Amino acid sequence: MNWLFDSRNWSGADGVPVRVAEHLQYSLTAVLIALLIALPLGLAVGHTGRGKRAVVSFANALRALPTLGIVVLLVILLAPHLHSNLAFSLPATVVLVLLAVPPILTNTVAGIDAVDRNVLDAARGVGLGPFAIAFGVELPCALPLVLAGVRTAFLQVISGAAIAAYVSLGGLGRLIIDGQAQQNFSEMVSGGVLIAVLVVVADGLFAVLTAFLVSPGLSRRTGRFTLTPSPGASNA
Repeated sequence: MNWLFDSRNWSGADGVPVRVAEHLQYSLTAVLIALLIALPLGLAVGHTGRGKRAVVSFANALRALPTLGIVVLLVILLAPHLHSNLAFSLPATVVLVLLAVPPILTNTVAGIDAVDRNVLDAARGVGLGPFAIAFGVELPCALPLVLAGVRTAFLQVISGAAIAAYVSLGGLGRLIIDGQAQQNFSEMVSGGVLIAVLVVVADGLFAVLTAFLVSPGLSRRTGRFTLTPSPGASNA
């Protein structure tokens, strides 16, 4: 751990803050792309109920993909055609997106599927159309599970983003790869510790974000004020 507490490793183009920023950039980019893919698809499948089993099975199959093998294969296929950093950043992003899609997709489908049918019947009864029901009723009700899926995806991507360094990119995985090449085990351990700290911090931030975004009625939180029965009511 001496490497981590050496001030020389916290400055410059290869310093810890730069590596953390690169790691977060890879992770946020992948999760945002996964959200654009998985959230609409999960909402459509959950709302219509069509192809639900096939989509969930496909999403679960993605969890078993060998990420390191895929990123190396994509680099080998793309490198002869892309003569820029895109030949490395694109495969890494694709693999991280594949890592993030399953939890978001399955949780969105499960959240929509768990919405009370009586609530949907009431929404139809007041004249809401399919679009209004999907985005105004089903998605807000499914939000706790959807956010849990995004939270899981983000944490998995932060943990898996170290593979970017395997194909000559940056991030905290660079500390592990470079430390291994130089037989500097303190640097390797520091890279692993920083990734773990980043996961814990991200998990805490998501917990706070969920507390603000999810309705108290859905999360079963109580407000600051509670109703107390009047003396007359207690005698009734």
